[in-house]
Amino acid sequence: MPTILVKSGGEAAMPEWQRHFAEFAPGLEVRWWDDPTVAPDTVDFVLCWDPDAGRLAGLPNLKVIFGSGAGVDLITADPALPRHLPLMRMAPGGATQRMGEFVCWAALSLLKDARQMALNQAAAKWAYVEPEGTAHETPVGIMGLGNMGSRACAMLQGLGFPVRGWSRTRKHLPGVTCFAGPDELDAFLAETKILVCLLPATAETRGILAAPLLAKLPRGAGLVNVGRGSHQNIEDIIAALESGQLGGAVLDVFATEPLAADHPAWTHPKIIVTPHVASLPSRRERASYVAEAIADFTAGRPLANLYDHARGY
Repeated sequence: MPTILVKSGGEAAMPEWQRHFAEFAPGLEVRWWDDPTVAPDTVDFVLCWDPDAGRLAGLPNLKVIFGSGAGVDLITADPALPRHLPLMRMAPGGATQRMGEFVCWAALSLLKDARQMALNQAAAKWAYVEPEGTAHETPVGIMGLGNMGSRACAMLQGLGFPVRGWSRTRKHLPGVTCFAGPDELDAFLAETKILVCLLPATAETRGILAAPLLAKLPRGAGLVNVGRGSHQNIEDIIAALESGQLGGAVLDVFATEPLAADHPAWTHPKIIVTPHVASLPSRRERASYVAEAIADFTAGRPLANLYDHARGY
């Protein structure tokens, strides 16, 4: 019987993981990451987010590594990672739908000044908030046009937002004004009133959401970061909010998580903080996705959404 080690949600989540895998892969042995009774050479698969350094290299018969989230940064950060093994990113259909929903909610929250209304409610203050425009007058720019970015584009269009997209290589999406490469980045930013970051974490994208880029947006633009915490320079973002260059921000990711209780983002009047939940699928969805991938692998069929070490995503 093949065995999968799970490190996601803590040991308390194991009964739920085992219940879901029993539904979708009844022939799979599902064990907790630190179960001392599991011999390393019996492990075929792992599902994890932040494996201990060197642990994966110590599983001699490991066949596939499944990331428990869309990002695999904490897996690839392991210097001993067995790079010859398939590393599959978590991308079930539910995750792309959730990301699209979150991006739409974030864009509407910025458009309608939801942060100010929440502050008014907390203070029991009846004060009119008068947004300046409608969705039709507010171009949204998506940086990163993979599965999640593409879904977000389509859903934003359904709300009436004009949508622009920027990616490393040329993409063609229905109804989306697409830009590609560094030479077209400035033109993309110049008319983007709400900027959404959905880029992968690479050396080129590290720190991209900083003062030089923010200065190229229209004054008062909104920012949504649902990519990686490594993308953003939080000090520059706060400075742009204070100066009025940014009118508001929705930040779902941070360089250090959980976000420290004394971090200024928590109380800033123009920042909505969410705890890295933009596209998190349910455990049942993830178990189904992994079970299907294991069936494909066992049958010799190709795996989807594999991490490319050369590209960095």
